[in-house]
Amino acid sequence: MAQGDYIELHQKRHGKRLDHEERTRKREARGVKKRSKTAKQLRGLKAKIFNKERFKEKVEMKKTLAMHSEKNRKHADEAKVPEGALPVYLLDREAQTRSKVLSNTVKQKRKEKAGKWDVPLPKVRPVADDEIFKVMKTGKRKKKEWKRMVTKVTYVGENFTRKPPKYERFIRPQALRFKKAHVTHPELKTTFCLDIIGVKKNPSSGTYTALGVITKGTIVEVNVSELGLVTNTGKVVWGKYAQVTNNPENDGCINAVLIV
Repeated sequence: MAQGDYIELHQKRHGKRLDHEERTRKREARGVKKRSKTAKQLRGLKAKIFNKERFKEKVEMKKTLAMHSEKNRKHADEAKVPEGALPVYLLDREAQTRSKVLSNTVKQKRKEKAGKWDVPLPKVRPVADDEIFKVMKTGKRKKKEWKRMVTKVTYVGENFTRKPPKYERFIRPQALRFKKAHVTHPELKTTFCLDIIGVKKNPSSGTYTALGVITKGTIVEVNVSELGLVTNTGKVVWGKYAQVTNNPENDGCINAVLIV
């Protein structure tokens, strides 16, 4: 059982309190005052972080409200020209139309945007921590087993320098650090050896993404400037995402498919 699932398990076995919904509603109602009190009392860096998060929440809320209000808003339809001559008593009137939020162009753009994230491997096997991290003992006692060595292929930046051994929590061996990937373009049916810019997403864990661990199914960003790809506006594309399709630690190289 996962560490945080004991509440759900208890609710499945024994159910909820009879007044659970009422208590939840009241807690949410009190949350506004509690948040206001917290905002007044915070000082320094914590206040900056708190206000930044609240600002993001308010922006999202305003966007949502604007989208809902847009549905019923009426605009003067200037583009629509009526056929034939209008009577005198209709000349001062403007043709009203209910504006739709999602026009055909917006729908098309969303379809295109969603299509870009149809990855070649939609389902991959999750990798456990025991498989990726090897425990490094720095002394006789259990307390000294706080170091971990990464046993999978990793990517680190150009200016990467290791921390001093006393402060290094995760060791990424130099033999398993890769800088290039064999990327296949699905439409051109051609493979290119491209430089890796960064690790965008490792589906197994956010920790692996932060460490730059590359396993099967990982989304990496590669430098495609030498391919000569351009956008609709004519700008040169120099970074695109690709999904790793092999197990790099077994094959000794990274094979990936470009997400077009």
